[in-house]
Amino acid sequence: MLPGVLTTALTSSPAASQSGAGKTVTSPTEEETTTTLITTTTITTVHMPVQCNASLSGMEGIVESPDPLSSSPYSPLECTYSITVYPGYGVEIQVKKVNLSKDESLTILGYGGTGPELLANETLMSEGQVIRSSTNQVQIYYRSLRQTDHGMFSLHYQAFLLSCSFPLSPEGGGVTVTDIHPGGQAHFHCDPGFQVRGHEIATCLNMTQPHWSSPEPQCVAVSCGGWIRNATADCAPAETTPWLRCFFDSDLDDVPERGIVSEGSILYLELTADSSSIPLLLALRYEAFDGEHCYEPYLPHGNFSSSDITFPLGTTVTFSCSPGFVMEQGSGVIECVDPSDPHWNESEPVCKALCGGELTDPSSTVLSPDWPQSYSKGQDCVWQIHGNEEKRIELDIQILNIRHNDVLTIFDGHDLMSHVIGQYLGSRERFQVVSGGSEVTIQFQSDPSDSSFILSQGFLIHYHEVEPNDTCPALPQIEFGWISSSHSSPVRGSVLTYQCQPGYDISGSDIITCQWDLSWSNSPPTCIKVQQCPDPGEVVNGARSVRPESGFAVGTVVRFSCNQGYQLEGPGQISCHGRDTGTPKWSDRSPKCVCESLSWVFVCVC
Repeated sequence: MLPGVLTTALTSSPAASQSGAGKTVTSPTEEETTTTLITTTTITTVHMPVQCNASLSGMEGIVESPDPLSSSPYSPLECTYSITVYPGYGVEIQVKKVNLSKDESLTILGYGGTGPELLANETLMSEGQVIRSSTNQVQIYYRSLRQTDHGMFSLHYQAFLLSCSFPLSPEGGGVTVTDIHPGGQAHFHCDPGFQVRGHEIATCLNMTQPHWSSPEPQCVAVSCGGWIRNATADCAPAETTPWLRCFFDSDLDDVPERGIVSEGSILYLELTADSSSIPLLLALRYEAFDGEHCYEPYLPHGNFSSSDITFPLGTTVTFSCSPGFVMEQGSGVIECVDPSDPHWNESEPVCKALCGGELTDPSSTVLSPDWPQSYSKGQDCVWQIHGNEEKRIELDIQILNIRHNDVLTIFDGHDLMSHVIGQYLGSRERFQVVSGGSEVTIQFQSDPSDSSFILSQGFLIHYHEVEPNDTCPALPQIEFGWISSSHSSPVRGSVLTYQCQPGYDISGSDIITCQWDLSWSNSPPTCIKVQQCPDPGEVVNGARSVRPESGFAVGTVVRFSCNQGYQLEGPGQISCHGRDTGTPKWSDRSPKCVCESLSWVFVCVC
């Protein structure tokens, strides 16, 4: 900007005789004219992003958008919040509030694994959403390019115990899991005709990302060919290495429904492969029986009752399927006929886990389609459970191991428009939910478009009727502490607040809520005795003998010294003492280092 000129008229005064810079003064009797040159400098301010970083290490906390009053109203924002919890724990984030514009971004990333993992961003974020990390480190990035009216968000986080992924059952065998959390074990076993190759027991290890101590084993066919001299073994070759490739040719167009029966006490089976490029899964079951009787029926996933356990002519057998299975392909009742060649008049039925159905029994089982085999993609199954009008339905989800693109939803009512009790995907340890009424609807959907379909175990749900109960289970009193409740009884939505006596710190979540499914949001915390004194602080112009990294346990002695020219004012050492009631306490206050003085002369510069 160019200099400006300011001209003013002044009246005569005695002070006018004094000259100053930028002024021209005429005779005192004449009108004075003053000319002032004003130079204006233009200052350009660049609005740098306001940094709002925070590192959080507590097991629970709140992350909120920056207070607009704490930053310039015309500055962009860039914020990084780092959350780190104990190894073996993950970070669960619940979105309490979110209201962002298109000029703002909010990204949640997980760290600690092989690389950053995108957990969520603003385009897929909604209030009430729960986000879980698979590691103990999470970073939240917020950026706003707006000059004013920044958006807002509020996130609540808490640590949760990580778990190992649910182990896959080996083909030709199965797995029993005691717990998928650290310390839990997976016990693998093989069907008759197979043997375990690998470790039969794996333990979930407590790591940054918990994992099993060994990979899933394989079930390998015991042999291909040979003599079988009893009636208890099976030969079950399979389709992939290291299993045996075997093909069966009966020299018949179709194998008879009742199988092949030998005329003598020895049956020779020869399994040959014409081409190793055509795999085939084959399982043979054999049994020795009297030629004047029918053989013992066999019904996987079911049972039967017989009028005679030796199965002579005229014997009738009635079949039934295990809970969760439905009878298909055959008759529910068969009879041993034909004296010249005893055999069953019908083939045994098949018990199969179907996709959906109506259930009216007071207790039963819901299984994923084709259980215990893996379900296929593109499934959309609905089960409706109808109970007594005066009862409630308790679901015991014993196994839940589905793909992350597939969804299991439980509705509190008779159709898909009812209130959602819970929606689940992936693997989860055993848990229970209780309905608010006498009817429950279960829907399972598997992604039909996933080109990389991987077999998963499925789910197993037991249910039974229970008496109406609109409260969460009663919890024990906390030792060395007390509980405050928002309601007189633990009804849905009630909140329990835990506090500890002096000298104790709370371990776990100090606030838990009775949820819609009448389960508590967290396990009750405990009160742990405090065994350390607080940091006594550094001494200015001096030093102490114990560093804070070592901690200040009961019995610790801290000695103080001063730099040259300073002297201690106070005790030279203090010790940490425990107390029966209250937190440990220092024996005295920390000293100070003050300037030494000789008479009135100070020997140090303060």
